[in-house]
Amino acid sequence: MIIFGTKGYLYQLAILTLVCGHCGNPSAHTLRKRVTKFTLFFVPLFPFSTKYTTQCTFCGAEQKITEEQAEQLQAQAASGQAGQPYGQPQQQPYQH
Repeated sequence: MIIFGTKGYLYQLAILTLVCGHCGNPSAHTLRKRVTKFTLFFVPLFPFSTKYTTQCTFCGAEQKITEEQAEQLQAQAASGQAGQPYGQPQQQPYQH
């Protein structure tokens, strides 16, 4: 008898202040990496699925992103800069 299956791992990579694409509020977003690994006799052997998401802490909306976008956001978090993902413009104060 061979026992096999999968096991999921969730990693929180960063917390960023972004404008939510769902609710439109500038709020904290968690950058997460979900890895699913194949297991044999309850021993994780190799990953076969990796997905990246951001989740708004204000409304709870979750958005899938690519690995490249996740790396860019993680680099922004490491440098201490807040980013505006997906081409959303940052609002500037009105000046005369």
